Amino acid sequence: MLASRGRLLDGIGTLTRLGLAAVWLISGGLKLADPGQTYLAVQAYDVLPQSLVGVVATAMPLLEITLGIFVLFGFVTRHVAVLSGLVLVAFIAAVAQSWARGLTIDCGCFGGGGQVAPGETAYPQEIARDAGFLALAVWLAVRPRTSLSVDGWLWGTRRQRLAEERVEEQMRKDASGRSGTDRAEATAAADGRG
Repeated sequence: MLASRGRLLDGIGTLTRLGLAAVWLISGGLKLADPGQTYLAVQAYDVLPQSLVGVVATAMPLLEITLGIFVLFGFVTRHVAVLSGLVLVAFIAAVAQSWARGLTIDCGCFGGGGQVAPGETAYPQEIARDAGFLALAVWLAVRPRTSLSVDGWLWGTRRQRLAEERVEEQMRKDASGRSGTDRAEATAAADGRG
């Protein structure tokens, strides 16, 4: 039963990992395809000095694509999930501050972005969507084990073997709490062999 539960959680984790990878790859790809619009989107938040707008507009899609590739292949999944979570919290904070300041912008989360007409903002939806993506990152930070991942290939076999050894040891314990080797020694002593 535990093995089937573990496989189910691994499957959920794999879908979560692939979903988060798609978010980063699509978002970063769309921004990278239109750097001028990405610049306008970053500038519209009105929080960075003008000298940093270009740097952030260039770095953001590269960071998103890098995160997407790492998550897609399941390499250092927990660390990338934590970094993804931090980036998503920053995105949520940026949208929230724009809303609180009364700015009328499109977040530019998936390309586009910049100034929009009053009434065309979608701040609650953007925050809710990013919170959903944050939930994916949190799942992977808490439970990074997934199927078909570089992490599993590199470290999964060793972990699996250790887990199996623990289960076998637990199964060898008898009701008195002695391990199988303790029981064998006690039996040998009782038979006069020890």
